Amino acid sequence: MAKLNDYQVIIKPILTEKSTALSKKFGQYTFEVDMRANKLQIAEAVSFIFDVDVERVNVIKSIPKFRRWGRKQVQRKSARKKAIVTLAHGEHIEEFGV
Repeated sequence: MAKLNDYQVIIKPILTEKSTALSKKFGQYTFEVDMRANKLQIAEAVSFIFDVDVERVNVIKSIPKFRRWGRKQVQRKSARKKAIVTLAHGEHIEEFGV
């Protein structure tokens, strides 16, 4: 398997009320990441792109959601992977505007 590029690992930041509160209070930022990425790749990508020190990475995988349409089961939401990245004390990401 080929190594993912740092810009391929992180798909987009997740900006919700909960993620904004986490970033203000604990210095944790939430990203949607590629399904093939592991914790080390995520940490390297965040530290390279935003020039910060990553302390810890937590990963959450959500399964696809299905619903019924007649006799068939149709996929409503695709599977995705989120990463909550904890930065070192005193570090923050300017682009989030927090």
